[in-house]
Amino acid sequence: MLTTFFVSSWGDDAVILLNFKNSLSDNSALNDWNTSTTPCTGDTPNWTGLRCSDGNVSALILQNMSLTGVIDIDTLAQLPFLRSLSFMYNNFDGPMPDVKKLTSLRALYLSYNKFSGEIPDDEFSGMNNLNRLHLARNQFMGKIPSSLVMKKPVGLSIEGNQFEGKIPNFPDTTELTTLNMANNRLEGKIPASLSKFNSSSFTGNNGLCGKPLKACSSSKKKTILIIVVIVAFLVALAAIVGISYRRSKRSKTPNELKKNQETRALQKYGAYDMGQKEKEVLGSGSFGSSYKAVLLSGPAMVVKRFRQMSSVGKEDFHNHMRRLGSLSHPNLLALVAFYYRKEEKLLVSDFVSNGSLASHLHGKRSPGQPGLDWPTRLKIIKGVAKGLAYLYREFPSVPLPHGHLKSSNVLLDHTFEPILTDYALVPVMNKQHAQLYMVAYKSPEFNQRKGGNSDLATWVNSVVREEWTGEVFDKDMKGTRNGEGEMLKLLKIGMCCCEWNAERRWDFREAVEKIQELKERDSNTDIEDSSSYNSEDYGYSSRALTDDDFSFSVNG
Repeated sequence: MLTTFFVSSWGDDAVILLNFKNSLSDNSALNDWNTSTTPCTGDTPNWTGLRCSDGNVSALILQNMSLTGVIDIDTLAQLPFLRSLSFMYNNFDGPMPDVKKLTSLRALYLSYNKFSGEIPDDEFSGMNNLNRLHLARNQFMGKIPSSLVMKKPVGLSIEGNQFEGKIPNFPDTTELTTLNMANNRLEGKIPASLSKFNSSSFTGNNGLCGKPLKACSSSKKKTILIIVVIVAFLVALAAIVGISYRRSKRSKTPNELKKNQETRALQKYGAYDMGQKEKEVLGSGSFGSSYKAVLLSGPAMVVKRFRQMSSVGKEDFHNHMRRLGSLSHPNLLALVAFYYRKEEKLLVSDFVSNGSLASHLHGKRSPGQPGLDWPTRLKIIKGVAKGLAYLYREFPSVPLPHGHLKSSNVLLDHTFEPILTDYALVPVMNKQHAQLYMVAYKSPEFNQRKGGNSDLATWVNSVVREEWTGEVFDKDMKGTRNGEGEMLKLLKIGMCCCEWNAERRWDFREAVEKIQELKERDSNTDIEDSSSYNSEDYGYSSRALTDDDFSFSVNG
């Protein structure tokens, strides 16, 4: 009887909050939510994470508390004065909570959790007072719900999800002051009412256009251009057959003959800009050839011709290509079009004029032209890691979603942001050919069987153990002072990924996490300290390394 009297005088908010606490799987951060005191004393909160007004709970700010479980909306709906709710930086997962039951809510913050799935179109209907909504960095997908166009909008943050489709029409009178829709899969024209925002609010959505991004081009014109590219390419290939037959008795080697014939035929039928040299055959490898195509007054495009996809059926090929075409990430080269023939397949993408990572690392440079310095390389490495992480999230059941990853398949835009190509093609490749030629199938233990000194990782490991020298790092990186510690960290990451013992080899996620932590310069290095830096020979001291740092197995 005494307990009943105490709880009754204690306040309804306290009972509601304790019920909510008990609904969480891990509530250790809320230990001071107990019966020893009331939640609020006037405007002063007595419990962690509360905001109070006149003795009533007006806001729950439960951020960065490692909370898990299910957010019990039905219980929170019993708090009559609740106006703001934040669960940012926790570990909640599953579908979007049914927040429309919180009709009086003005601000909702759910960013940086693990929520996923599609949000019902009416999820925010009836929430007429909602003016701030933050859902960033979760795993939401599907279309942006139309009910998200709030009645009194002030701030909207949905970046870093997998929303797709068009942006809902916001009225011209919208009062939004902050907006971020970056890094999703949105497409179409940006509504005029949102054109006042900075371009950073929309970057990372490869399908968006219009102010503040580049102007929208005619989709019909681009479709026609793509069709013409493919048709011209096929006509050129047909012509090559006749040309090859008539000139087969010439003294040129087969490879020289094939290259010259393909180039002339492609030029004849308009698949190349006539002002360009033969070098417009961009490359030829174990999986096919790449060609630069410039038609009419349109943009340059790349046509990749694959011969080692003959075992995949037309329907399976089309389905997989459509899946690739739906991807949207700033570090992936978007698939623009594709064409199916039993003997070969064509994939069309935009042309990236700055070339590949391989060309910048190994190509000839003009006198005085600088190489890739450490900050640029770190930017490239981090971008590659982001692209790979995205592919592994999108294709959890696809073998080797990173595909034929090598420096020639990492393109660089004008800001040296990396763009991956030839990714996630294993499902449509002839399996035997892929296993024979793709580096992805050559695991460290596979290379070790061929001999103790047959791979780069073994050589690096031996150099590190014997004596640290400047032989490991490219001399082009010598312009960065106080960065050697970070370079060594990256070297360790690479070696841990090449660990011969599979049980000790780093997991992909661990490697990506460590890469993103790297910096351009050492954080605790005295700028005048030259004990481990020599500007003339760019030498490195082994003092920064220990056996624990490089516990790298080289024998089975």
